[in-house]
Amino acid sequence: MHIHHNVPPLCLLIWATHCFSSTGIEDMRSNDAVHGLYEIREEARNFVDQENARNPQNEWKALDPNLKVLVPRCAVPLKARWHEIWWFDTSAESKLLKRSRRVIAVECTRTASPAQKWDVHVPVFQRTRP
Repeated sequence: MHIHHNVPPLCLLIWATHCFSSTGIEDMRSNDAVHGLYEIREEARNFVDQENARNPQNEWKALDPNLKVLVPRCAVPLKARWHEIWWFDTSAESKLLKRSRRVIAVECTRTASPAQKWDVHVPVFQRTRP
């Protein structure tokens, strides 16, 4: 009988993937050590709601932040603002193209301990009006 050495790690990987995939952002709340992605997403949604109220012809929707993000607990209220991410791409003709995408930067200007700051980019998309 031949036993594959990869079987136990593969089973562990499948089990871990199932556990993480069944965890929704609603379960990712803040605690004493980390700031929850749920609260970060809600700050982005509140920001988008205010922006949409100011400019109803440009309706935006905030999506979920990357579920792999882990940030320390913020000691001050979160703030949200528009931000653009820039990168370079190559066209079919091998020309260098500068591209950008709008996101919401949810930022913490001071964490509890040690004092530091962070921001989490929350993707958005613009709904088209008929």
